[in-house]
Amino acid sequence: MATDADPPPEPSRYSYGPRVIADMSARAFRFGEGRLSGAVSIVLGIGSLFGVLCFRYPEYLTTPELREVYDPEVIRLILKASMWTALVLGLFAFARGKRRRTAAVGLVAVALAWVLGGYGIEAPNAVRRTPVFAGVDWMLLDLLGSAILFIFIEKILPKYPEQVVLRPEWQMDLLYFGLNHILIALFLLVGNGFAPLAFGWATNDQLQAWMQSQPLWVQVPILILLADLVQYWVHRIFHEVPALWKFHAVHHCTEHMDWLAGSRTHLFQTIADRSLVMVPLYLLGPSLDALNFYVAIAAFQAVFVHANFGLKFGPLKYLIVTPQFHHWHHAKDDPAIDTNYAVHTPLWDLLFGSYHLPGDHWPKHYGTVSPLPKTFFGQFFYPFRRKPEAESEAPVEPGE
Repeated sequence: MATDADPPPEPSRYSYGPRVIADMSARAFRFGEGRLSGAVSIVLGIGSLFGVLCFRYPEYLTTPELREVYDPEVIRLILKASMWTALVLGLFAFARGKRRRTAAVGLVAVALAWVLGGYGIEAPNAVRRTPVFAGVDWMLLDLLGSAILFIFIEKILPKYPEQVVLRPEWQMDLLYFGLNHILIALFLLVGNGFAPLAFGWATNDQLQAWMQSQPLWVQVPILILLADLVQYWVHRIFHEVPALWKFHAVHHCTEHMDWLAGSRTHLFQTIADRSLVMVPLYLLGPSLDALNFYVAIAAFQAVFVHANFGLKFGPLKYLIVTPQFHHWHHAKDDPAIDTNYAVHTPLWDLLFGSYHLPGDHWPKHYGTVSPLPKTFFGQFFYPFRRKPEAESEAPVEPGE
C-alpha cells in the first residue's frame, strides 16, 4: 500500500525482468519416495473423516441447499473410494519410511472414520433445517473439484513451472480455504441480511421487473459490471485507508501465487466483501438463474486469477481479469503497488487510472513490502495491534 510519505513510483526507472524462485526441488513429488502417497493419504483421510461426520450430523455440518441436490449413495461411493485409497497409500508411504509422520496422520484419520461408522453409516431419513450450520460438505466438494481442475491446468501450462504443488505456506492457505467454507452460514447470514437492512429503502419494483424480464445474456453482464464496480471501490478503499489496509494486507502477504493463494483473507474483510457485493445484486433483483450464473462465474474467477497459469489471453486480457492482470495486483514491484483493483473486468481500472499491465511482463516479487506474521493467529490479530511486530522490522524493498 502506498502512503503519503512514500515517493511516487518511477516506472521509467524500473527494470522489468524474470522472477527468481528459490529452489523447491526438495518439496517436489517423486514416485517411489512416499511424499505423494502420504499427501494424498492425509487429504483423503481427513476428508473421509469429515465425510462420515457429515453423514452422522447432517443438520449441523452440511449445507441445506446441497442436501437437496446430491445423491447420498453417490457420496457414499466417493467416501468408500476415498477411505480405501487413503488407507492403501498411507500404508505405502509409511512403509517407505521417509514420510511416516504425514502417513500416520492420514491413517489415524481413516481409522477414526471407520470407528465412527465408515462408508456404511446410515444418514437420518429426515434432516431438520437449522439456522446455523458449518458448510463442511461444500468445503469437501469444492476442495476436491478445485484441486483436480486447477492443479491440472497449473501443471499443463504453468507460468512458474519450478513452483511445486506443496509450495511454502500451502498449509496456511489450506487452513484459510477450510475456514472460509465452514463459516459459509455466517457469511450468508451477514451478507444476505446487510443489503435489505441498509438499502431496503432504495429498491425499485419496476427496475427489478425489467431486470427479470431480460434474457440471461443481458442480466449476467449487467450483474458482472455493477458488482465489479462495487468491488473495485471496496477493494481500492481497503488499499488506501491505512486502518483497512492492515486487514487486506493478510490477503497480500502470500509470496507464492497459485489456485489456493486467493483463500487467504482476513475474516473481517471476507464479511465486508460479501456484504457489500450483495448490494447491487439485491437492488437489481435478477432472476434466480442469472444470480446463480453470476455466483458460479465469480467463484471460478476468484480462484482462477490467483492461479499459477501462464496462458496468454491476447485481446481478451482487456475484457476479463486474467491471472497476469491480478498477479500484478499482488506484486510489490514499485510500478504495480496499488493497481489492478477490478475482480471481473479491467474496465474500471482503465476508467479510474489504476490499470497496470506492462506487455508480457510478470512480477518479480509477490507479497507485502513490510512482512506480516507467519501464523494464522498472528495474521488475525495483526490489524488490531497499534504497532504490529512485523511493522517494526526493516521493510523488505522490492528490489532486494
